Amino acid sequence: MKKKLSTFLLSIGLLSTLAACGNNESSATTKNEGWPEELTLVQMPNENNPKVASMHKNLSEYLSEELGIEVKEYEGGSYAVGIEALASGNLDVMLGSPMSYYQANQLAGAELLVTPQVEGTSYYTAFIAKKDNDQINDLEDLKGKNFAFVDAASSSGYLYPKGTLVKEFNLDPALVEQSGYFFENVTFSQSHPNSLMGVKMGDYDAAAVTGGALDMMIDAGTISEDDFKIIGRTDDIPDASYIVRKDLPEDFITALREAFVSFEDEKYFEAVHGDPNARFVATEQDYYDSTLTMLEEINALEE
Repeated sequence: MKKKLSTFLLSIGLLSTLAACGNNESSATTKNEGWPEELTLVQMPNENNPKVASMHKNLSEYLSEELGIEVKEYEGGSYAVGIEALASGNLDVMLGSPMSYYQANQLAGAELLVTPQVEGTSYYTAFIAKKDNDQINDLEDLKGKNFAFVDAASSSGYLYPKGTLVKEFNLDPALVEQSGYFFENVTFSQSHPNSLMGVKMGDYDAAAVTGGALDMMIDAGTISEDDFKIIGRTDDIPDASYIVRKDLPEDFITALREAFVSFEDEKYFEAVHGDPNARFVATEQDYYDSTLTMLEEINALEE
């Protein structure tokens, strides 16, 4: 999986830290009039490779050099606190999912900045069952079975697979998780590896997991390709994108976007995104429109 951004949790302590640093005055001279004297950027943990956090320093140092201001970087974990920090002006940029973008846009008027892009790959969710389970061979066979989603905040582990099932079988989105409605029982496993191992051990008849998590665990030797079969998949899921608060000067946002796009550190992209040829691309503001339509259809968007 290129990126999975569905179970991030920013600590409450981070919000306090951001509030403190966001109010500090700097003696540095800004590059253009009205530009901030420093930029606060929050990255999210890469659950496929937690060791990549140290590589983010390469990016923040590059952005600082290009913009002529200090860039302070933090690693977070929950979108909720980050969105509140964006709204209060204590955070400038964060990596976010479609749902977190929607919430940040509604609460803080945030806009999409750039998206990490890896050519030739797709990010999707696979519906899996044990290969020797003759009772489950397609999505229709999931009816009456024990099923595992990952987490209610996960795009790939819950929202997209739920949306796929609601659309495919004209289900009532309010009842999908209710025992005896479509599934016999629904479990939230809390991680893609937990779902995979749960299916392997027979705790769940089937589960929804990202194709990337399946490949990663097969490559690591934790599971075998012969353990599972894919009985269906979601549409491709848009990548996580960097979100910027809208009240920053327009020329600064433009310069920030250009700085991201011009970043070409192959070691960084290899470590963080699994491909040295990956790059940041400017994100169109309608990038998540189809996703938001799907979320609305399953009553996932907050009023």
